[in-house]
Amino acid sequence: MNDMTKPALPLLESVARRDFLLTSGVVGGGLALGMYLPELALAADSVSGGAEINAWVVIRPDESCVIRIARSEMGQGTLTGLAQLVAEELDCDWKNVKTEHINPGQNFSRKRVWGDMSTGGSRGIRTSQDYVRRAGAAARMMLLQAAADQWKVPVGELSVDKGVIKHAASSQSTTYGAVAEAASKLTPPDEKALKLRDPRQWKIAGKPVKRLDTDDKLDGSKKFAVDMVLPGMLCAAIHQCPVFGGKLVSFDESKIASLPGKPKALRVDESTVAVVADTWWRAKKALDALPVVWDEGPNAKVSQADIIAHLTEGLGAKEVYVNINEGDVTKALSQAHKKVEASYTSPFIPHVCMEPMNATVRLSDGKAEAWVGTQNAEGSMATLSQTSGIPLANCEVYKMDLGGGFGRRGGTQDFVKQATLIAKQLPPGTPVKLLWSREEDLSHDFYRPIARAKLTAGLDAKGHMTALNIRVSGQSINAWVNPAAVKDGEDERQLQGFWKAPGDAQLGYSPANLRSEYAMRNTHVPVGPWRGVNTNQNGYFLECFMEEAAHAAGKDSVEFRRALLQEHPKHLAILNAAADKAGWGKPLPAGRHRGVAQFMGYGSYSAAVAEVSVSAKGEVKVHRMVLATNCGHAVSVEQISTQVQGGVSMGLSVLLAQSSVAKGRIQETNFNKLPITRMVNMPHVETVIAPTFDFWGGVGEPTICVVVPSVLNAIFAATGKPVRSLPLSNGLKLV
Repeated sequence: MNDMTKPALPLLESVARRDFLLTSGVVGGGLALGMYLPELALAADSVSGGAEINAWVVIRPDESCVIRIARSEMGQGTLTGLAQLVAEELDCDWKNVKTEHINPGQNFSRKRVWGDMSTGGSRGIRTSQDYVRRAGAAARMMLLQAAADQWKVPVGELSVDKGVIKHAASSQSTTYGAVAEAASKLTPPDEKALKLRDPRQWKIAGKPVKRLDTDDKLDGSKKFAVDMVLPGMLCAAIHQCPVFGGKLVSFDESKIASLPGKPKALRVDESTVAVVADTWWRAKKALDALPVVWDEGPNAKVSQADIIAHLTEGLGAKEVYVNINEGDVTKALSQAHKKVEASYTSPFIPHVCMEPMNATVRLSDGKAEAWVGTQNAEGSMATLSQTSGIPLANCEVYKMDLGGGFGRRGGTQDFVKQATLIAKQLPPGTPVKLLWSREEDLSHDFYRPIARAKLTAGLDAKGHMTALNIRVSGQSINAWVNPAAVKDGEDERQLQGFWKAPGDAQLGYSPANLRSEYAMRNTHVPVGPWRGVNTNQNGYFLECFMEEAAHAAGKDSVEFRRALLQEHPKHLAILNAAADKAGWGKPLPAGRHRGVAQFMGYGSYSAAVAEVSVSAKGEVKVHRMVLATNCGHAVSVEQISTQVQGGVSMGLSVLLAQSSVAKGRIQETNFNKLPITRMVNMPHVETVIAPTFDFWGGVGEPTICVVVPSVLNAIFAATGKPVRSLPLSNGLKLV
């Protein structure tokens, strides 16, 4: 397997960061609002007629409070959550709040006043909460000062509630809308000196509010990037070499010349052909009819068995990266009263975004524009600039809500690059919308990494764990998207959730002798972040093994874990919260069994208890799931609950789905071969939100890592057989 090579990929994430750091100070001055597009109402919340108090807040005379959002909205509720945080400190009336997306060109022209625009790793709120709250507080102080100047009274004598400013001594009152213009001319206060509100006293943040991005989804009027229509627009369908790393040799355009839509075949890059036509369906049908010759290369010989063997070799390798090494694991295992050992396998998994990859690009008069749903708008603009050859100052990306992201639309901007390469071959000013087919989307993803793990534990005569060795062998995300982060096979990212350091993905268990290791074993299949990334695989490995260790020790599953979590009270507390809510230890209906799991990821603590039944035919029914989370501060309880439910849905899909390899290519290219969770599979979900108000954790990704092992541990309880390989097999199926 050492001959498994991968095609070279541009380091778009690094390019984006470097270009913006080097050039953001070049262009100064005013706000570039970009292009008004009536067909998409992109400027429906234009700031015209309002006063910009600061970069985040615009107040209109009708009392509308426009809050600008730099992060991407993909259904996770970041838009509403960030607006809540600003509105909380602004002290406006929530019913007057509107939002406005910021495009990267606007951010660039104003020296990145809105900061980081990427949205991933459950960071949308937790890494921007401080500065957006301070922006809201600063705007409030400027509005109060404007009223104080008007009345010629000390600003300290004023109060405000829901955007109404009052001076009790003189019985005067006014509104934000009335003083906004004057406030916009004041010198902003030092935001770092402002005192922010205690989250325990929040009135808007932390409270159930109506989401701001729902109405147009319900009536069908919301426009995603896939819905983009521009005058004179052409549509493109693409086909990439079925084997990763293969090349495009030739194609015969004459065979499609007479087909409807005036189709034209184009070489996009060394491994990709596209057909452009007046509609996408005509482009797709012409592409299907286009004779293409591929050079599939040596990777065409690779099978799934080859890849598994490659990873299995890593489980016994001598040269590995060691992350944690406490005590003497080897000695403790040799002296253990009982040794427990098990190996687990997790496959490649695709993102399966509801909206396939797409981008619309127009190049004209030295200007480059793209309309795209992206998790990294600045990365999209850097790709647009780099690929088109047009300077960043003359580029703009019109950021649209995403029909699913899950990490796929982040650092890997292949769809933007492809659309730009196609646009370069069309007459100037011709917009082109590239849309991947579902088959292309599933067969050319950046998959969740495949991995195997071997865990070994030592137990003393009383059943206490004295030693734990964790060995993960698998593919590295960084090796694909950020090779500079990998040196001599050291990639801490792949041990996410097994870290010693507190803060983001700390291992909660503390046996006296502990060792965590990683053997990098890359393949030719591209990998990337997938909602929850490596906490998902690692949570499955660890928590299923802890269940086997508890079983070998003759201990109750929860009690066994409690004994090992004493040094990590937040891990312990969230385990207890889930167990208590689920009624752990209380009788269940006949045929039902419980499984439990706890893990930490993205700065948050999660635990789950699953209630499952398994029929004699192997039919697995998940009846109930109780999930507890401590994300530190809960900005929106309803959105957290919704995110947890979404995590359950994706977690159950992990039990079903895989992307397997034969002859170097992915086999599961549509839903007929890729089962995912259906409504009938969804259990009753109960959420326990237990914030401790002392840190900021993520919400979108932490849940999945406990869903999978809790269900598998319940299956173990029901059948007496541990599940050590995914997707479910050996007669087991989710119903």
